[in-house]
Amino acid sequence: MMEKTAFVFPGQGSQYVGMGKDLYEGNGAAKVLFDKADEILGFSISKLCFEGPEEELKQTKNTQPAIFLHSIVLFHLIDTKQFEMTAGHSLGEYSALVATGALTFEDGLKLVRLRGELMQQAGIEHPGTMAAIVGLNSKIVNELCVEASAVGIVQEANFNSPGQIVVSGSFAGVRKTMELAKIHGAKIVKELPVSGAFHSLLMESARAGLKGALDKTKIHDIEVPVYANVTARPMRFADEIRNQLIRQLVSPVRWEESVISMINDGATTFVEIGPGKVLQGLVKRINGNVKTIGIEKLNNLVDRK
Repeated sequence: MMEKTAFVFPGQGSQYVGMGKDLYEGNGAAKVLFDKADEILGFSISKLCFEGPEEELKQTKNTQPAIFLHSIVLFHLIDTKQFEMTAGHSLGEYSALVATGALTFEDGLKLVRLRGELMQQAGIEHPGTMAAIVGLNSKIVNELCVEASAVGIVQEANFNSPGQIVVSGSFAGVRKTMELAKIHGAKIVKELPVSGAFHSLLMESARAGLKGALDKTKIHDIEVPVYANVTARPMRFADEIRNQLIRQLVSPVRWEESVISMINDGATTFVEIGPGKVLQGLVKRINGNVKTIGIEKLNNLVDRK
């Protein structure tokens, strides 16, 4: 089978103050894109990326466009655009869709800003939290969520890698699941510093607003498939893409299955494009035989040439 390259794009949690500054200062094309993003959004997202403050960058409505912007600027600067498949973790799915031409840069940026605002608002209206559970399989975690649901909403939100699952829901539901996970011998049980119960039913109120915006957005059919978070299967057609993005808000991110699907379809190299190294770590844990590369800074682009 021919060796194939998969581009993967990170999601929320990978942001940091200073991200993209080297690109802006060292590359004219990058500067143009950062300036264009400031103009589209009507405020300086670039200044927030470069200088913070961190508390403001960590707000979901800012985090999402910031990571998306960093990823897409890097994508535009990559010498070789040769990739046979792509995927993104939650927010990163929008970066993947821009990379394949399903969405324009401008539409993608507006959508992730709105998505962040809607998710942040849903977190205020329906407060909740998320927790990482390491060392238990998905069947056990599912049983624990079902049991904990007696005290509040809780469900699996991310299947990240073997034995690394994130749960999401009400404070009572998540904390009960954490308690049960410790009893069942989980290696690590950790509540995450998030502003809402992402990928759970508590995000339901954000769905209508996102659907309204997606219905008005031009989405193109694509040649290079994007592996959907919701199904872990490749998607190519506009209607399917729109539907999956709406479902994604309240559904688990099936990252482990997505990576396995891409490997089964021939992926031998995974290139993470954007801030941090989270996805490279997850891919390695899913399958130690594939090659992983990170493109995060200007010198990474030089190294690849």
